[in-house]
Amino acid sequence: MQLSMSQPIQQLIEPHVKDLGGFQVRRSLPHDECSLVGPFIFFDHLGPATFPPGKGIDVRPHPHINLATVTYLFEGAVMHRDSLGSVQEICPGAVNWMTAGRGIVHSERSPESVRHQTTTLHAIQTWIALPEADEEVEPWFHHYAAEVIPQWEETGALIKLIAGQAYGRTSPVKVYSPMLYLDVLLSEGGFFTLEADYSERAIYSVTDGLNVNGTGLEQHRLAVLKIGESVTITADGAARCVVIGGEPVGKRVKWWNFVSSRPERIEQAKRDWREQRFAKVPGEDEFIPLPQETEMVQPMS
Repeated sequence: MQLSMSQPIQQLIEPHVKDLGGFQVRRSLPHDECSLVGPFIFFDHLGPATFPPGKGIDVRPHPHINLATVTYLFEGAVMHRDSLGSVQEICPGAVNWMTAGRGIVHSERSPESVRHQTTTLHAIQTWIALPEADEEVEPWFHHYAAEVIPQWEETGALIKLIAGQAYGRTSPVKVYSPMLYLDVLLSEGGFFTLEADYSERAIYSVTDGLNVNGTGLEQHRLAVLKIGESVTITADGAARCVVIGGEPVGKRVKWWNFVSSRPERIEQAKRDWREQRFAKVPGEDEFIPLPQETEMVQPMS
């Protein structure tokens, strides 16, 4: 897309693509020129990936601090286990929200019940930076079934409110700061208007066929919108997008799986994981070792 001063898009981000062995992940946030959108500090588009019988995803136990992780599936299933003892399979349309707070460890694997067959995984994973006052809360995990997530249809758009508030509706998903998180399915000729209700907003094109104020949005792009401008998203055919946004939570630093407003807290988390002081995931013997410390903690604003 060619941006112009008349366009409502402030920045267009092409995600970094990483191949995890037959499994592609497109990472739009954090980006060199855009670290956060509202409280969203991490945005991954997983797949779609097809696994033959006997294969699947196996993300070994790893730690987080001072953030929340949100898992939302378009297709497939993932089994979540964490150091609180939570064991939860997530399926399309449901929401897994895990608040790391002062520290949590979790694993993500394909359920044993589906490993005997060919499976597909297609999902969005995000990290939410917690306000400074909530960074050290007690960790918790909650699963929200698909049927409790608000959804409605109008003007050819099926809108699901994953988290936050929008269009006079409120998701039951507990959040810590004002935010917006939508999954939108559009039919041919469908449209919806995104008002400037939040300071920061972005649209991710899961598919092609999307237009922002009449200008085509290439597939797999995160369009960060200008502050204070409402936009209309239309579809040339069946299309899908994800909308994120909210109010800024301030500067953050990030290293590996750790996010905090305090660099010294990151250093403490690194020592704790290296010395195995985090709680363990019941039933899990594996873990992801601390990476080689070849890069400094990254400040993010």
